[in-house]
Amino acid sequence: MIKELGPGLRVMLLLTVLTGLLYPAIMTVLSGVLFPRQANGSLVTENGKIVGSSLIGQSFSKPQYFHPRPSSAGAGYDATNGSGSNLGPTSAKLLHGTTKKDDKGQDIVDFDGIEDRIVHYCVDNGIPYTSSTPLDQYKDAQGNLDDVKLIKAFNDPKATLVFTPSAQIPSDAVTGSASGLDPHISPANADIQAARVANARGVRADQLQPLIAQATDRPALGFIGEPRVNVLMLNVALDQKFLARK
Repeated sequence: MIKELGPGLRVMLLLTVLTGLLYPAIMTVLSGVLFPRQANGSLVTENGKIVGSSLIGQSFSKPQYFHPRPSSAGAGYDATNGSGSNLGPTSAKLLHGTTKKDDKGQDIVDFDGIEDRIVHYCVDNGIPYTSSTPLDQYKDAQGNLDDVKLIKAFNDPKATLVFTPSAQIPSDAVTGSASGLDPHISPANADIQAARVANARGVRADQLQPLIAQATDRPALGFIGEPRVNVLMLNVALDQKFLARK
């Protein structure tokens, strides 16, 4: 019995050493020598401090920065919990959003929904729109849009809020990627945001175009995929060249 098992055990041990130890060790050394930046996570530094990875999206919400696409990864852009919303295109939750009660019985946002995101995108970037009800009715005491009120209005069967942008909204501006970690936005999305960012930094929008072009990744081999703008790299370049208004 042991005699018959011997060759199999020796082959298993040999393959374990080759594929489980030697091969990973050799690939780790080679990748570190040939591609040191990629092997160490494509980390991005600013003023000697690591600010993120060019491969993983992160949240930017201030007006002086370009904003990424939405994320459903954990609490947002969580690299340990990459995920999309897994909601289909006909899902009412995906379109209108949902609310829920917190521990204190207060209504909070459960899922913001595409319609709510469209409202914010239009308001933030100065895109003209028509609304069946004035948006002032959906603001809080500080004058900010109240997402709970908006989501309830979009889900109200008797008086549904109808909000229509006067310009086409790039799909990546209001939908997340399958992983929730996509670090890119479309050039069209970046171009629309440029006016807001330029105003916050006290410069002309056309002055940002070279930075957008610099942060744009072209299709692989010239034809695989679409042009895409790396948000983190663009925002780092912005901070290096233009200061935000105080």
